[in-house]
Parts: sequence; structure tokens; C-alpha cells
Amino acid sequence: MKLLITAAVLFCASLTLSAQSGPKSCDELKDEIAKKIEANGGTNPTLTIVDKGKEGDGKVVGTCGGGTKSILYTKSTDAAPAPKPAPAPKPAPAPKTDKK
Repeated sequence: MKLLITAAVLFCASLTLSAQSGPKSCDELKDEIAKKIEANGGTNPTLTIVDKGKEGDGKVVGTCGGGTKSILYTKSTDAAPAPKPAPAPKPAPAPKTDKK
């Protein structure tokens, strides 16, 4: 019985210590989100850290600063989409030869 109680106390103490490490910084979380977006095919994600309640345009993809800040994602329009390649030229018809 004492062993069970000791194990429970140690488990709870380890949870408390891991919680004391604190939340991630806004910049650290922003970098992690950018990597995830790029891993899923997004290019040049625009992530902005703003005060909560002042989100404006964009999609909220995270919160930080103890819930006082929001991380916004907007699709970057810096680079225009690549134009479609021109179709390959059609081959010239073979010359006609008269076989008699």
C-alpha cells in the first residue's frame, strides 16, 4: 500500500515539474506552425502575432502569451502562381511522296 501511495506522489510531482517549464514563447510557436504549414504544401506562410481581439483578416492558427496573443495565418500573395507551360508544338506533317 505504501508503495502505491509513493508511486502516486512521485507521478503527481513529475506532472507538476513538467507544467512549471511554462508555455512556449510566441515566436517559438509561430516557427513550429510555419514548419507544419510548409510540410503540408503551403509556401511562404504569412504568420503574424497580434493582441487577442484584434485579429482582423486571417485565420487564427494558435494562441500564445497565456491567451493574450493570437497567431494569424494569411496566404501569401507575394509570388504569382506559375503560368501553365505552353503546349508542345505539333510535329510537322511528313512530306508526301508519290510512289508509283
